[in-house]
Amino acid sequence: MHTWLDEQLLCISKGSELAKAMRYVMRHWEGLTRFLDDGRIELDTNTVEREIRRIPLGRKNALFAGNDTGAEHWALMATLIGSAKLSGVEPLAWLTEILERIVAGHTKANEIDTLLPWNWKTQATLPAAA
Repeated sequence: MHTWLDEQLLCISKGSELAKAMRYVMRHWEGLTRFLDDGRIELDTNTVEREIRRIPLGRKNALFAGNDTGAEHWALMATLIGSAKLSGVEPLAWLTEILERIVAGHTKANEIDTLLPWNWKTQATLPAAA
């Protein structure tokens, strides 16, 4: 399709809306075709769209932010909680454990990726020490 778009661009007016749209597609080609190389990426965006639909519902609840910093913190928490839910992790349990690990110094800076929701394992799921 990329080759076809290249060929079609030669046949239409450079300033037309169609040409602009085709150039846009070609500039974003890698992102548009990434799902072909990585089976974890979904073809559609329904999952993300369902998740962001909740944001307007919570927007009124975020009015307490009061300033830009408060709003940034709210956005950070919404992202963390949404990521946990998408990863099939109970957000409160996950946040409680990872914050306790960080504060207690049980996680080194180079191990922070182990605390991401898709890598996280609770102590309850680990085999008991004999």
